[in-house]
Amino acid sequence: MIAMTAPSAISTLLEEYRGFLIDNRRRASATVKAYGGTAERLTDFLTRHWGKAADRAALGNITSADLRAYLAHRRADGLTNRSTARELSAVRAFLRFALGEDADIPNMKGPRVPAGVPRPISPDDVIAMADDIAANARDDWQGARDWAVLLLLYGCGLRISEGTGLLADVLPLGDTLRVIGKRGKTRIIPLLPQVKSAIEAYLDLCPYALAADKPLFRGARGGALSPAIIRRAVQGARTRLGIASSATPHALRHSFATHLLAGGADLRALQELLGHASLSSTQVYTAVDTAMLLDEYANAHPRA
Repeated sequence: MIAMTAPSAISTLLEEYRGFLIDNRRRASATVKAYGGTAERLTDFLTRHWGKAADRAALGNITSADLRAYLAHRRADGLTNRSTARELSAVRAFLRFALGEDADIPNMKGPRVPAGVPRPISPDDVIAMADDIAANARDDWQGARDWAVLLLLYGCGLRISEGTGLLADVLPLGDTLRVIGKRGKTRIIPLLPQVKSAIEAYLDLCPYALAADKPLFRGARGGALSPAIIRRAVQGARTRLGIASSATPHALRHSFATHLLAGGADLRALQELLGHASLSSTQVYTAVDTAMLLDEYANAHPRA
């Protein structure tokens, strides 16, 4: 019989985790709800599976077999391969919080997800990748940094070199961001509140002084953040989440453009936001948008 005091210890742990996501990771409410929900489902399942409280001490003994049993339980609820991969990523994030970054957490591969036709990355997949990368970072400040960079590439349509090449002279942040692109061309891009908040969360945690003439985003040793670090992080997240290999950092820029165009953005305005020298470079996105429209028609029209 499970002790009546067990839920209190678990509830405290879950509340601490949600607080950590809000206060330390600065996660959006939807992310806190999703990750907190996974943690709650996991501890509830393990409490029944083990016949004792799945508190912090008990979680230290979790095995690959326990995780397989949990995922099998979730698959019975109708989870797809992709959703199962995301659930596993959220489980790892919770266990790292509960047991510490250096804990020996069972290493499990997620389910295989068939490769699909290359498409713009959906907003949900962007957030899932950013969440996963931040959760798998070595330190909180690096997790906040990677989260901010990914949101910056998607939310502002930057090239990865433009994002990692920003100097701290962009501070303090306002409603727009000044970016120097190819051929030294400067452009002004609206800064979404969510992106601004993510960068500010990184600034709060960054251990290095940010002089105006120094890089905004820093590597582990304090130097400029290498684009290769972000590319490797995205590759790892894609694998863990079962997202198509076409989901690269540069694809975030393409997704920014495609989603704006689908939402009615003017092609000339989009050209300015992307920093394209000629309109012909921007017009490629009209073909992408047309392809998406045809897909929607084929899927929805009863005579298609």
